[in-house]
Amino acid sequence: MASDSSEWDEDLPPDPEEDYQTFIRTLERTEGFRLLFVQCTPAEGKQLIARVKDDLPQKTIEVLCLDKPIENLYEIVEQLPNREQVNILFIQGLEHSFYEYEQVKFGNIYEGDFYSWKGVPRILNHLNQHRERFRDTFKICFVFLLRPFSLKYFIHRAPDFFDWRSSVFEFPTTPEILEQESSRILIEGDYQEYLNLTPEERIKKVLDIQELLAENHQTPSSKTSLLLELGNLLVAGKEYEAAIASYDQALKFKPDLHQAWNNRGNALRNLGRLEEAIASFDQALKIKPDYHQAWYNRGYALRNLGRLEEAIASYDQALKIKPDYHQAWNNRGYALRNLGRLEEAIASFDQALTIKPDYHQAWDRRGNALSELRRYEEAIASYDQALTIKPDYHYSWKSRGYALYNLTRYEEAIASFDKGLKITPDDYEAWNNRGYLLLKRDSYEGVVTVYDKALEIGSNRKVHNNQTCTRYDLERYEEALSSFDKALEIKPDFELTWANRSFVLYYLGHYKEASVSCNKAQELKHDDYVAWSNKGFILMNLERYEEALTSFNKVLEIQPSHHSAWYNKACCYALQGNVEQAIENLQRAINLNPEKYREMAKTDSDFDSIREDERFQLLIQEPLPSN
Repeated sequence: MASDSSEWDEDLPPDPEEDYQTFIRTLERTEGFRLLFVQCTPAEGKQLIARVKDDLPQKTIEVLCLDKPIENLYEIVEQLPNREQVNILFIQGLEHSFYEYEQVKFGNIYEGDFYSWKGVPRILNHLNQHRERFRDTFKICFVFLLRPFSLKYFIHRAPDFFDWRSSVFEFPTTPEILEQESSRILIEGDYQEYLNLTPEERIKKVLDIQELLAENHQTPSSKTSLLLELGNLLVAGKEYEAAIASYDQALKFKPDLHQAWNNRGNALRNLGRLEEAIASFDQALKIKPDYHQAWYNRGYALRNLGRLEEAIASYDQALKIKPDYHQAWNNRGYALRNLGRLEEAIASFDQALTIKPDYHQAWDRRGNALSELRRYEEAIASYDQALTIKPDYHYSWKSRGYALYNLTRYEEAIASFDKGLKITPDDYEAWNNRGYLLLKRDSYEGVVTVYDKALEIGSNRKVHNNQTCTRYDLERYEEALSSFDKALEIKPDFELTWANRSFVLYYLGHYKEASVSCNKAQELKHDDYVAWSNKGFILMNLERYEEALTSFNKVLEIQPSHHSAWYNKACCYALQGNVEQAIENLQRAINLNPEKYREMAKTDSDFDSIREDERFQLLIQEPLPSN
């Protein structure tokens, strides 16, 4: 419909042919510079150009098709080889310069209200600023073929240029083109391809569908299919709320559309609305009980809720319908592993791998189950399979590092964590573990060895006090400190790293900083026994024995069987000359770990003041073998 000053009856529907004839007369009479705007779809625009060329053979008509964003239209027109002869220049594709500014109002899928206030596209600034140059230089009638949202950009963001228009024409999409374009969208629809779209490409596709939905001649059946496709496209772009709205619209047209119920459930699950997701999957299964994807997705949501037995039952239903459903075997194994049913989990992963031998996630999860069974060599072999298939799978590098650590192959474990950190440098747990292993590893000539799990300093302080650290040791500690600091850059509230950091600061002789690190760990997690243990050890080194004893007592409140804390309490009491308490606490430590603490007490100078006590001598003696 042309927006000239002519009057028309509001009750009469527009006549496309009458509008076209008005458009042709306007072009035929135009000599020199003029601006016309035509609202139409890209497909309708191509047909319009072909028809104009047939109807106006006396005019020299050129078409400028833009397939990427531009910033300067003047230069492009100026460089046209036959510019002086051109009477009419159709310009298509200017919307490519708007996509990056577009913030689609996904809820208004029928109104076509897509204009964004995000900013002014550079091309429109250019047109506003150079309209006089266009008028003075080019004796051309410019015809801008625009999609509905593009026209709104001109109205609101290029008012100076747009005000020079002669007319705005609107050509509705014909039923034939509408059907063709709708079918094309549905045929080309591919969720995997949607996942790889750039934001601008995704917005273009969303607008394609929304504009088709807004057409008056669209059939309910086509609307239903397009709404389902739009929902899938939005899910791929993680626009879950908008996707749910699209699926809901589709279900208004067709309440028994099982795919919409299923896909709606996936969007709800991704929003963490798991109970609603399960209800949506249940609706899909009421309509189609043999819908294996819905059983699988239902199991996934149940697993996320921690309802693992129900999740396994859902996976089993999916596998009854589709026995070669490798994803269901894999996730079933994951649920079994979380229930502690490790052998069954491995069998489930093996089923997945029989069906799909290059399924790297199944190899990785199989390795995790084997690690929990302490079958570390087999676990490493499983991780290696995953990494052969997908060398950048950082989860396997990390888990492999844990398995190597448990085999005391510390250098290889560090190398494995390093591989993972090259892929995901923001993995704070891997940085923490790397720092831990740098200290766990024996130093040059075995001067320092960390005995206790999770960098509990325990009773190993004499190594630092009585030995001279080599340069190698210092470099190792500095490297470990750097790893812990990197972890805290990424996650400042990771209490285990603060506790571990206190350990390395202690060994570097930075006792005050070490104490601050312990305090930080305790602020974040008051019942962190590692931090309390480390703090007690630091205070003990500073000869603040009463405070140290308070810290070790806190450890024992949290972990009553913490043998290192009992031993360190015995050391504190011995250094204070409290023989009774020293003997009692040493007895508790030896009861928990006889070989370790009986041997350590024999040479520990903390006990020099009570070494000649008969009770001490009895404690450190090896028990006689029984007859």
